[in-house]
Amino acid sequence: MAKSTFYSNGKLLITGEYVVLDGAKSLALPTKFGQNLSIEEVDSNHLIYWTSYDHDGSIWFEETIPFSSIIENKVQEGSQNIKSTLIEILHEAYKLNSNFITHSKGYKVSTELTFPKFWGLGTSSTLINNIAQWLSIDAYVLLKNSFGGSGYDLACAQNNSAIIYQLVEDQPQVETIAFHPEFSSKIYFVYLNKKQSSKEAIALYLEKQGSVGNSIEVINQITHTVANTQEINEFAKAIQEHEIEMSNLLELPTVQETLFPDFNGIVKSLGAWGGDFVMVISKENPSDYFKQLGYSIVVPYEEMIL
Repeated sequence: MAKSTFYSNGKLLITGEYVVLDGAKSLALPTKFGQNLSIEEVDSNHLIYWTSYDHDGSIWFEETIPFSSIIENKVQEGSQNIKSTLIEILHEAYKLNSNFITHSKGYKVSTELTFPKFWGLGTSSTLINNIAQWLSIDAYVLLKNSFGGSGYDLACAQNNSAIIYQLVEDQPQVETIAFHPEFSSKIYFVYLNKKQSSKEAIALYLEKQGSVGNSIEVINQITHTVANTQEINEFAKAIQEHEIEMSNLLELPTVQETLFPDFNGIVKSLGAWGGDFVMVISKENPSDYFKQLGYSIVVPYEEMIL
């Protein structure tokens, strides 16, 4: 049988983390890294043989999933989390287009990340977008029915340029923009050595949430500045204002206050605060500073962003 392959881009949310859920305009950038999905129909007695590969070719997940588990959304007691999440996604996909189950005898499926799984560049969002491409269903509906979230990561998965993303009456509005700051050589992404659960971070935010109306206007203005300026000082100042605004809203200290108070430059959280990558604006290459503190993964802008 012929193989079908699909690919989706990873993502970084530069402005609007958390408040994107409440309709703030956010700047998001697709990454050069992403995930492949390949599907092969086989006569396997109504089973899916699923294998997930990390960027280095090592297998991080391998399971056999019966069609019946997908139809009934049936997870074995005490089964590992990854399998139950996958069955839930496939069950929601089945509800949107049942043909892949009703018209098939089985599949051999493999996924392959081009970034280390722990980087948090969108292992779930790239998978959901790839499954949606495979089954010709709406990725946003699939996300909403399974994982939840704002959907900006799906917009990055589907677009090869920077986007301004906004939820208007709960519907995604995606505007692709040209974003090539002249000072991109001064921007770096540093991995904080721990993966943050977006699901948990979102739940925490929704719990804390007071009135975000004023913050949304502030963040919208900052997003506009960050997306359009060619002045590094204006960019840095806007990024700093964003951190202060979110720090007040979340009632959490900024990552720079917490971890890098003596750093000569600007450090900004990306996505869920407290994990994954931070964005760094620095006149000099900051690798030595971060490596001394135990943060060995420092990726220049040009190597990270599509």
